[in-house]
Amino acid sequence: MSQSLLIDGLKTRSWPINLRQSGNSDARMLISTRVRKSPWWHLSKAAGCRAYTVYNHVYHPRSYIKPEDGGLLAEYDFLTKHVSMWDVAVERQIQVKGPDAADFVNLLITRDVHSLIPPMQARYVILCNQYGGVINDPVLLRVAEDEFWFSISDSDVLLWAQGVNSFADYNVEIREIDVSPIQIQGPKSAVLMEKMFGAHIRNIPYYGLIHDNLNGHKVTISRTGFSGEVGFEIYLHDATLHADDVWPSILEQGEDFNLGVIAPSHIRRLEAGILSYGQDLDIENNPYEVRLGWQVDLDKEANFIGKDALAKIKREGVQQRLVGLRMGGEPLTWYNEDFYLVKDEDTGHDVGFITSAFWSPNFGSNIAIAVLPRTHWRIGTNVKVQLPADGIVDATVVRVPFRDPTKDIPKTEL
Repeated sequence: MSQSLLIDGLKTRSWPINLRQSGNSDARMLISTRVRKSPWWHLSKAAGCRAYTVYNHVYHPRSYIKPEDGGLLAEYDFLTKHVSMWDVAVERQIQVKGPDAADFVNLLITRDVHSLIPPMQARYVILCNQYGGVINDPVLLRVAEDEFWFSISDSDVLLWAQGVNSFADYNVEIREIDVSPIQIQGPKSAVLMEKMFGAHIRNIPYYGLIHDNLNGHKVTISRTGFSGEVGFEIYLHDATLHADDVWPSILEQGEDFNLGVIAPSHIRRLEAGILSYGQDLDIENNPYEVRLGWQVDLDKEANFIGKDALAKIKREGVQQRLVGLRMGGEPLTWYNEDFYLVKDEDTGHDVGFITSAFWSPNFGSNIAIAVLPRTHWRIGTNVKVQLPADGIVDATVVRVPFRDPTKDIPKTEL
């Protein structure tokens, strides 16, 4: 068992990645009041959720279908062949509202809010700290001229935004709101959404928004998702009160389309090259290390937090980067419990580590995202990977995204 904690060639972190290959555990996760239960918790539990993680201080479903019934690969089939529903209340909604909302949001994000995000539009954005570290990579929804929602990944944007404004003093209110999303994802998602809301749903552009009603309750709908498939998110207002009126209604209307309640498919998001915060990147990564340099607009007229640091990082270059791997071994059909070690093909020395890995039905092989040094970035570079069940297997650096790099699938005309 390798006990490597530091790898030559990768940058030094303030808090090192734990690279001990310590494996899984049969310990039970404690369900307690210290971690939030989403408005959908009891409903996802009734739908058969069998494994959870904690994300944004909320219990997050990660598996419904038992291994003997196909497990995560069967859930992948619901997503890619039919339509699926996900409890994603872990995407907590941080509202910024007020006369200075747009200017304040512009201070936080690395792109220009005024040119990119008009009202009733959403965008994938990143927030960086003063050192250029990625704080969060949310979807930003502009639900009104003076109101934005950060639909956040796994870090405390509310605390960051409130802390910034305690000194910046913009005329805005910053708070978390009781709005919880459900994702409807898959090739039949548009017909299901049309049945529930009407034909106008097909007019929502990619990353567009509308306000609507579902079973008598206010919702905001975006044409977004974490899947790489055609999809929508339904943001239920006052979700704690109304979840029981909405979830069963969607299940009933989805019967005609073979709707399956599943966990967010990390197999499909990996194929699409979608990153998972806390797993593929964190606050000690800058955008250029994690394939998000395109998010940084250094020509943006307005200043933003981290701009000077990011300009310096871009000018000097980075010594490590996320790359794609296609690799051997038995199919990986469960979440990787460790950051599996990547080794130089010739010397056998550790040169990097895998952040996400799964069997890809589309490729018929295991695929992964890995942190590798500059010496091993080039597509076609051969390396070795240490897997818990198979030992050392062959791997090759390949293009990311692995599938549909121009996002033609989710952009499909409805």
